[in-house]
Amino acid sequence: MTKVFLRLLMLMCSFSLFAQDYFPSNTGVKSKNTNYTALTNATIYVSPTEVLSNATLLIKDGKVVNVGTSVNIPKNTTTIDVSGKTIYPSFIDIYTSFGVKNPERGGNGPRYGASRSGFYWNDHVTPEQDVMASFNYDSKSATELHQLGFGVVNTHMPDGIVRGTGALIALNNDADNSLRVVDGETTQHFSFRKSVKSRQSYPSSIMGSMALLRQMYNDAKWYADGNVDTKDLSLEALNKNTSLLQIFEAGSRANLLRADKVGDESNVQYTIVGGGDEYERINEVKQTNATIILPIDFRLAYDVENAHLASTLSLSDMRAWNQEPHNPRLLAENGINFALTTHGLKSKKSFKSNLLKAIESGLSKQKALEALTTVPASLLGKSDILGTLKAGSYANFLITSGDIFEKNTKLFENWVQGEAHVIEDMNTRDIDGDYTFKLAGEDYKLSISGSTSKPNAKLESGDLQLGSKLNYANDWVNLTFKTTDSTKSEFIRVVANAANSNSLNGKAILPNGNELSFFASKASSNEQDDSKKKDKKDSEASNENMSPITYPNLAFGFTEQPKSETLLFKNATVWTNEKDGVLENTDLLIKNGKISKIGKNLSDKNATVIDATGKHITAGIIDEHSHIAAASINEGGQNSSAEVTIEDVIDDEDINIYRNLAGGVTSIQILHGSANPIGGRSAIIKLKWGESAEDLIYDNSPKFIKFALGENVKQSRSSRNERFPQSRMGVEQVFVDYFTRAKAYDDAKKSGKPYRKDYEMEVLAEILNKERFISCHSYVQSEINMLMKVAEQFNFNINTFTHILEGYKVADKMKDHGVGGSTFSDWWAYKYEVNDAIPYNASIMHNAGVVTAINSDDAEMSRRLNQEAAKSVKYGNVSEEDALKFVTLNPAKLLHLDDRVGSLKVGKDADVVLWSDHPLSVYAKAEKTIIEGVTYFDLERDKQMRKAVQKEKSELINSMLQEKNKGLKTQPIQKKEKELLHCDSMDGEHTTHHH
Repeated sequence: MTKVFLRLLMLMCSFSLFAQDYFPSNTGVKSKNTNYTALTNATIYVSPTEVLSNATLLIKDGKVVNVGTSVNIPKNTTTIDVSGKTIYPSFIDIYTSFGVKNPERGGNGPRYGASRSGFYWNDHVTPEQDVMASFNYDSKSATELHQLGFGVVNTHMPDGIVRGTGALIALNNDADNSLRVVDGETTQHFSFRKSVKSRQSYPSSIMGSMALLRQMYNDAKWYADGNVDTKDLSLEALNKNTSLLQIFEAGSRANLLRADKVGDESNVQYTIVGGGDEYERINEVKQTNATIILPIDFRLAYDVENAHLASTLSLSDMRAWNQEPHNPRLLAENGINFALTTHGLKSKKSFKSNLLKAIESGLSKQKALEALTTVPASLLGKSDILGTLKAGSYANFLITSGDIFEKNTKLFENWVQGEAHVIEDMNTRDIDGDYTFKLAGEDYKLSISGSTSKPNAKLESGDLQLGSKLNYANDWVNLTFKTTDSTKSEFIRVVANAANSNSLNGKAILPNGNELSFFASKASSNEQDDSKKKDKKDSEASNENMSPITYPNLAFGFTEQPKSETLLFKNATVWTNEKDGVLENTDLLIKNGKISKIGKNLSDKNATVIDATGKHITAGIIDEHSHIAAASINEGGQNSSAEVTIEDVIDDEDINIYRNLAGGVTSIQILHGSANPIGGRSAIIKLKWGESAEDLIYDNSPKFIKFALGENVKQSRSSRNERFPQSRMGVEQVFVDYFTRAKAYDDAKKSGKPYRKDYEMEVLAEILNKERFISCHSYVQSEINMLMKVAEQFNFNINTFTHILEGYKVADKMKDHGVGGSTFSDWWAYKYEVNDAIPYNASIMHNAGVVTAINSDDAEMSRRLNQEAAKSVKYGNVSEEDALKFVTLNPAKLLHLDDRVGSLKVGKDADVVLWSDHPLSVYAKAEKTIIEGVTYFDLERDKQMRKAVQKEKSELINSMLQEKNKGLKTQPIQKKEKELLHCDSMDGEHTTHHH
C-alpha cells in the first residue's frame, strides 16, 4: 500500500461521516472533515516577510488555526510529517476569465442604435453584467492552475467597455460552488474594447471609448442626483459598484496612461492591467499612482538565422525581447505596486518559466511572492483570509521540495480550503540533478529535471546537444538518445536503476545491438553549488546585458533627452518671414528657448557658435493637416463625434515624428479623419522627439475641430452605407440640426438652471461662441458655399478649408467670408470629386487674398513640404518668400499660432531649421531642426545613431542565435508594415500591444 494511499485513508478516517451541509445532496453522501490536520517539521512562509524553520501548520475546517515552531497539537489531529519540505501561501490570480465562456459574436454589419431597453444607450456599457450568471466551475482549468501554484482566482466576463462585476473563486475541486465562491462581487471591470455581442458601431476607436467613458461617468452622477425620471439599470449598477475594486484592462503602456487619464477626470482610481512595456515610461507610470496587474507574457527570441529576414526586424521588437523580462524588476525598483497574472499567456504552462526569467532579470523573490499573494489579497480587501498563513486565513498553501522560485523545485501539493490537490507524490525518489558518464569512448553530461512527474532530460556531448527522451517509473530509468554521429540517424538505449540516489546503474544498448555496462554518477553537492553560482553569474550578466532604454524606446531614440542650448548661428542667409525679408550674411542667437537676436556681428560668451556660411535658416515648417503620431484617426461610429479628441491618442513612438524633423517640420496639427460630417477635435503638437505624448501638445493650445464634406461622409464608396447622411443634402442637414441643438443647449446652460453636461454639445457650443475653430475637409465648390452659409446662419466663420481643391472657383467668396485655404500642391484625379483640381489652386487663392497653406495629409509628403511649397513658384509665379510662408507663417496664422511660431522674430519660440542649401531646393537638407532651443534633429548625430542602431541590432541578433543554439524556443519573423494613416483610415478593433 503506497504512502499516498495511506495518507488519503487517514484523512478519510478523520471525516465525520454523514455530517449534513446546509444544502441537501442528491448526488451521494456528503462528509466533512471536522478534525485537525497538522503539517510538521516544515519551513513555512507565513508571509513573504515571515519565514519559520522546523515549524508546524495546524488547520481545521478549511482554515489555519495556528502556525509556529511550538504549536500545541490536539488529540484528534491527523499529523503529516513534511520534513525537508517548504510551505508557501497559495498564489492568487486577480485577473482571469476562469469558468466563463466567451460570448458569441452578435451578427454582422453595423448598427447605429442600442439593442436594449431600460439600459444605457450604448450596448458596450454593461455594468449590470454579473459574472456568476454565466459561471461554470472548470475542474480541468483549475488543475492546470493548481500545477502553477494558484489556489484562488478572481474571474470576470472579458467582454465590453464596461464589463460588470467579477467574483473570487477558490480552486477547490473537491467542494461545491457554495464553498468555492469566496465572494460573488469583488471587482468592476473596464476596457477600451467593444462587446462582441453587439453590432452597435459606436465607438469604433480608442478615443471614442475614452469619450464614452467620460460621458457615462457624468451621466451616472446626473442620474444618482435624481435628475432622471426613467429607470436606467446600467447606471444604477455602475453607481452601486463604485465601492468595488475598479480594474481596467489597458494592455499597453500607452493605454495604461490613457485609462488613468479617464479615471483622473472622473475621480476614479483604476487598478490597471498593463502590457509588460511599462519600463519604457516608468516615471509616467509611477505618477498614475495605479497598482498594476502585470502579465508576464515575454516574447520568444526571433529565429534570425536567415540574415535577410533578420534585417527586416525592427530594433524596437528586438529590444522588447531583451527588455520585457526586466519590467517587473524596474516596477519594483521604482516603488510601483503590482500583482502578477497569467492573463495574456497563450499557454499557462509558460507562467513559471517566465516568472523565473523575471527573477533572473533582477526581480527579488520576496517581491515575486508578494505579487502573487499579499498584493492581490490586499487589492481585493481579503488580507484577513488570503495571501498569508496567519491564523484565520484559508488553509490555502503549497508544499514544495524547496525554494519555489528555483527551476528544479517541485510542487508536490496544492491545498485549497484545507483540501489537498496532489501534483506530485512527495515520497517518490528524486533523481533530478546533473550526471556524467562515459560510453563507447564518448563523454556525456546528463541533466534531469521534473523527475517525479514528467521528467525532462538534457544530454550533451562536448558542445553538441543530443536529442533525448527519458521515462522514469518504479526506480527505473529508460533513456533514449541520438548518437554523436550527425550523419546517421542512430540511437542508444539505456535501462538503469535509480535506487541509489547518487547514481544510475544498468546497461546501454548500442545501435549495432551490442550491450555495454552503464554507470552515471550524480555531481556532488559542491559541484551543484558551483553550477548554481555559475547560473547566478549568468543571471547577473543577463541583468547587465539589458539593452538601453531610450526615449522613445526605438531606433533613433535618445538615451538622455537633449537640453535647450544657447546657440549662435553665424553668417547665414536668414529667411525672416517678416518685413525684413531675406537677410544675407546674418547672425541669429537662440537663448532660453526663444529667438534672442537677429543681426550682424552678434556674440554671446555662453553660446555654442555654429558657422552657417553658405547655409540658410528658416522658421520651422508647420503642417496644418497631418495624421502622423496618432493611434486613432477616425471615430466613425456616429455622424457626429465632436466629443472625441486626438489629444487622447497621440502616439509619441511614431517614427514619423523623427522623419518629419529630418524634413524640417517642427509643428503639426493632427486632424481627425473625414468619416463623418462632424469629426473630432484636433491635437496641435510640436515634434519634440522623445518627450511624452502630453508634453508634445502646445501649451494653451488653440481649440480646433475637424468637419468634412463630400464622398467620404456620405459614404459613396461604402458597401454598408446605412448611416445618415447618404447625400450632400443630408450633410447640410446634419450641420443645421446639430448647431440648432447646440444653441438650445448653450441657452439652457447660460440660463443658470441645472442641465445635463453633454460633451458633444459642449464642443459645438464652443464653435457658436467663437471659442473653437473649424478646419473642414472639402473639395467641390457647391459644398464649400453651403458650409459658409450654414456658418453665417449661426453667426460664426469657418476657419480653414483643407484640401479645398476647387478653392480657385470660390476664392473671392472665401476672402469675403474670412476663411483660409490649406491645400495640396498638385494632387488631382485620385477620386471623382477632385477631377477639377489644378496645380494653380494655391496661387489663385493666395492672389485673391486668402491666407493659403500647403499641407501634406500624408506621412511621406510631410517630410518634403519645402519642396511642395516650391511648386507654387512654378505654378502661378508665387514669390519664393511667399511660397515658403505657405508651409511656415501661413499655417501658423491658420492655427492661431503666428504670435509664437512661423517666422524668425525676436521673442518668438526658437523653432528653426538650418538648411544646407536654398530651402525651396530639392537639394536642401535639414542639417539641424531645433524646437525651443533644443536640437531634436542633427544630420551628423543622425549618422552616428545609424551606426549605433546597426551595432545594437547585430549584438541582439547574436544573443538570439545563442538562445536558439541552447535549444530554447524561437519565433518566426513576420514582416510588419506600419499603416500610414490618412483622412479615410478607419480603426478596426482596438489593438493594445505596443509598437
